[in-house]
Amino acid sequence: MKKSILLTLAFVFSLVSFSFAQDAKTIKLDQTKGEFNVQGLTLSEGTYVFEVTNAGVDHEVGFVIAPKGKTDQANHIKEGYLPNTIKDGETASSKQVTLTKGEYVFFCPLNPTPEYVIKVE
Repeated sequence: MKKSILLTLAFVFSLVSFSFAQDAKTIKLDQTKGEFNVQGLTLSEGTYVFEVTNAGVDHEVGFVIAPKGKTDQANHIKEGYLPNTIKDGETASSKQVTLTKGEYVFFCPLNPTPEYVIKVE
């Protein structure tokens, strides 16, 4: 009986986790030499996954999201990091990042790129 209840709870929790994972919207960005193809975003409050492609940069690149004006490493939104740096032609995705109203920036410190504004309304 106990085992049956535990299995049922595990199944319910996996369904809940799966439904939350589907709520994230994917933002696709290409990094070229010295810039991103999207040079600013206006988004609604919510949860996002950032999918970044190295599109022609001859060295590895990364991705950082931080509150606008607070771009030192201590303020980076760690879930926004890619799991690893990516080489030319490779694509990687961040974990889910929940953004609330305000302004953020995204950039690559390795490329390097300008800081592009994400406005969350």
